[in-house]
Amino acid sequence: MPGSRYHHGNLPEAMVSEAVEVTREQGPDAVVVRELARRLGVSHNAAYRHFAHRDDLVAAVAARAHDALMENMERELAQVPGSDPVLRARRRLATLGRAYVAFALAEPGLFRIAFAPQAVGRGMIPSSGPYHLLAQALDELVDVGFLAAAARSGAEITCWSAVHGFSALTIEGPLTALDSAERATAVDQVLVAIDRSYAATTGSASDPADILVAR
Repeated sequence: MPGSRYHHGNLPEAMVSEAVEVTREQGPDAVVVRELARRLGVSHNAAYRHFAHRDDLVAAVAARAHDALMENMERELAQVPGSDPVLRARRRLATLGRAYVAFALAEPGLFRIAFAPQAVGRGMIPSSGPYHLLAQALDELVDVGFLAAAARSGAEITCWSAVHGFSALTIEGPLTALDSAERATAVDQVLVAIDRSYAATTGSASDPADILVAR
């Protein structure tokens, strides 16, 4: 029942945590300060003292969403196999793409709020953790000679646009009709296209099998 989740202590923390759950259950539009106060069993005035504007609360939830996305990406990166530096660098980039899409599918509410205008307006993007992981992976491709240094500039936007667009189309667009197998194949196609385009900058070999996940 309303109020059962909050008894005492840090109200701002409780409100953000509750807002995260609401976002997961109902999506970003359901994050409303007055409704969160009701759920927590506190007065509206008490809630507004900490979050006078809804935008502030949305931005706080977006920060949590970015943290969760980064944790997911880092967890998957830690499992990338391979001792060959070129192969490993290629697999790391592909893994980041898959982890990004997987997060969007598993947490569509958090994924949507992570890139809400309120988050963008507070400078969270593109200096956020996930973006930094992508930049590191691209730098690694340059270091191992797979991606030409001359083609490195702006590569984050190319990769990010591809996987973010695919994610958005999958959770709320025409690709929602894909089953899990079709979706996995489509993700692979996007990642292989990126891999091939980078290989072309240095004339490197690019066997799609190198970055595909065995199923």
